[in-house]
Amino acid sequence: MTESSLLEMENLGKFYGNVIALKGVTTSVYAGQVTCVLGDNGAGKSTFIKIIAGAHQQSEGTLRVEGKEVMFESPRDALALGIATVYQDLAVVPLMSVWRNFFLGAEPLKRIGPLKWIDKAKASRIARDEMGKMGIDIRDTEQSVGTLSGGERQSVAIARAAYFGAKLLILDEPTSALGVKQSGVVLKYILEARNRGLGVIFITHNPNHAWPVGDRFLILNRGLSMGNFAKDEITRDELIMMMAGGAELEELTRELEAAAAGDESLKQVAEEFAHEVEALEGPPEDDD
Repeated sequence: MTESSLLEMENLGKFYGNVIALKGVTTSVYAGQVTCVLGDNGAGKSTFIKIIAGAHQQSEGTLRVEGKEVMFESPRDALALGIATVYQDLAVVPLMSVWRNFFLGAEPLKRIGPLKWIDKAKASRIARDEMGKMGIDIRDTEQSVGTLSGGERQSVAIARAAYFGAKLLILDEPTSALGVKQSGVVLKYILEARNRGLGVIFITHNPNHAWPVGDRFLILNRGLSMGNFAKDEITRDELIMMMAGGAELEELTRELEAAAAGDESLKQVAEEFAHEVEALEGPPEDDD
């Protein structure tokens, strides 16, 4: 384990009776790097998040934070060690202002004797400055979060976590509900967080979003780890094939070809899909 390792998982697993939700997961997260966790629906990504965030305890395996073995009792334990999670719903209040959403109950206060009240000017300044560090210019922190774009809302949640001491940031499918442009904005914020020295776990089902920002890739399929790779150990096409499942793609190709019999338009779709699968698999190997 290197000096900058923030989090290490070794053969992590979670069982619900006879149901295997997660098994054999091994990976590491380092300061200033992005570890992408990829998998389709039902791959085990949510269980993975809940274990690291402290919502669930692992059934087997070892979880270490900065070299120390831990077993989280609650999300507070994870937060106390600098692990912050930004879920898909972002935990923002659309009708409240940017600065109120930034603090959400932890606002800076002014005091005179027994009296205390929110230091609105300081809170607004901090929110604007921290958002600026993420590369977004909020001119008016009084505007409601509901008026921001999806990517900008993500930046509020990310900047908030970083300000309150997060060392490791878990992002749960931050681009899943966004268009192409806004997804690009969020990927930019992920890189900003990485450049600030945070360790980032980027949960996604889209390898095209993971590849540009990822330093390490963990691939899950139906609760099982399909591999844990540094970026120089795998290509983008190999990543897509492992995530999709080569055998499943070939089976789908056969089903499309069978269904396309007598239907020229569907036959064209089947042929294009088959060509895409062949391109991902690469050229056939020589017999020599």
